[in-house]
Amino acid sequence: MPAAPPPPAPPAPEPSGAPADPRRRLALVAVALSVLVISFDMTILNVALPTLAAQLQATTGQQQWIVDAYTLVFAAVMLPAGLLGDRYGRRRTLTAGLALFGLASAIGMLADSPGTLVAARAAMGLAGALVMPMSLAVIPAIFPAAERRRATAILTTAIAGGAPLGPLIGGLLLQHFWWGSVFAVNVPLAVIGIVACVLLLPESRNPAAPRMDLPGTVLAATGLGALTYGIIAGSDRGWTDPLVLATLIGSIVLLTALVLRSRRQRDPMLDLALLADPAFRWPSVAATLISLVLFGAFFVLPLYFQSVLGTDALGSGLRLMPMMLGLMAAARFTEPLVARIGARAVIALGLVLLGAALLFGSRTDGSDGYGRTAVWLTVLGVGMGLSLITAQSSALITLPPARAGVGSGLLQTLRQVGGAIGIAAFGSLLAGAYRGALDTGGLPAEAVHRAGKSVVAADAIAREAGRPALSAAAHTAYVHGMTVVLLVAGLVAVGSAVLVAARMPAVEPASGDAAEAGPAARPAGAGDRR
Repeated sequence: MPAAPPPPAPPAPEPSGAPADPRRRLALVAVALSVLVISFDMTILNVALPTLAAQLQATTGQQQWIVDAYTLVFAAVMLPAGLLGDRYGRRRTLTAGLALFGLASAIGMLADSPGTLVAARAAMGLAGALVMPMSLAVIPAIFPAAERRRATAILTTAIAGGAPLGPLIGGLLLQHFWWGSVFAVNVPLAVIGIVACVLLLPESRNPAAPRMDLPGTVLAATGLGALTYGIIAGSDRGWTDPLVLATLIGSIVLLTALVLRSRRQRDPMLDLALLADPAFRWPSVAATLISLVLFGAFFVLPLYFQSVLGTDALGSGLRLMPMMLGLMAAARFTEPLVARIGARAVIALGLVLLGAALLFGSRTDGSDGYGRTAVWLTVLGVGMGLSLITAQSSALITLPPARAGVGSGLLQTLRQVGGAIGIAAFGSLLAGAYRGALDTGGLPAEAVHRAGKSVVAADAIAREAGRPALSAAAHTAYVHGMTVVLLVAGLVAVGSAVLVAARMPAVEPASGDAAEAGPAARPAGAGDRR
């Protein structure tokens, strides 16, 4: 049995917060812009993919990699990126990530082959992994403790708001410009973010941060990358496919080795002491479950709008705006609501609203228009704002400034894995329900196979064969699959609300002092529900 590691050396003190300088609010705007451009790039391809795939003559597998290369690298690099920022400087890491993101976007904009675009998307995922945890980790350096929840809430709103903004911006650009414009828009935004961060953000780092742990970095990157790939490939190739099974088993082995290595280190990249603290663990669990649930809605809606309701790319983006409005409304009253009833109650309430919205959406049928969807999307936005903003803020204010980068990286990694699981699980559920409900009577076997792959393929076959009945059957089958996904996502949201209400600590650390010192400094018995 290995000897217990020595107690960690106390980190060098960092500033407890910036003085009351108006520039810190401008700095927050700069950081919010940085995460917004990263966030909406995750969903902008939902509307642009058909156009760029046709222009580049990308196969189905290449299209999948254009989307998944970003997610795969983003998830794999998040943990090492947090440690990199803690050691070498959070502003430096943030600006380097923005510079790489702008460069990769320019390459993507000019790509003339699917392979080049896949490589550019992978580089954008690497850049996003540098930017996302650092954007949250700089908060302790520029805001006094009393203002950190509000600042974190603003950043979380920007992160969450990017998801519905992506399809809207993508649709607007595609209506007026060529497909590369969905990447071109990132370049000036990245430049603005770099200039603003350099001029407005103070540098911050943890002088006591350990050197980069090369074996741990390799284990984290390969383990998280293999897990994400296995989840993505499982929904497409089947969960019994040998490659999928080997990848998932390999990811478990690698991540187990990372955990064992981290337990033996004094100041590890994967800080298990953070997860041992209920005040960080349960908001992180809640944020992960929220991400999983939300991808159920994000996954099914674009095709519903475009294939069933017949909207174009811009119309699909516009129809997601009620969710954005609900999110913005929730962001305005989240902080006073937390002060009044506590974070646990606000997160649970938000999850209940998420569940109610998704369950209401699951009652949609083929004859319903957009009105019902607009109603439940508004409620979904409010629930997302209350739950996700509060969960992330509650987790991050528990972090000591010295571990802000590692802690933010861990939180975002958990959220990213939750989203990947959501995409895989709900994608498989949608595909199975759609195929089971699709009426393909009279079609040859090859056409039945193609039509069963997606509603888009079924519409194409219906046009080629002059069979409008097939298109109508495919739309009905897709709506059925969508309602099954929304029903399951709604039940998961309600179950998550019960879990949070039962397990998350009700008592938070006092604003500032306990959060400054980290988990070890909180009063004994405060929030130690496990």
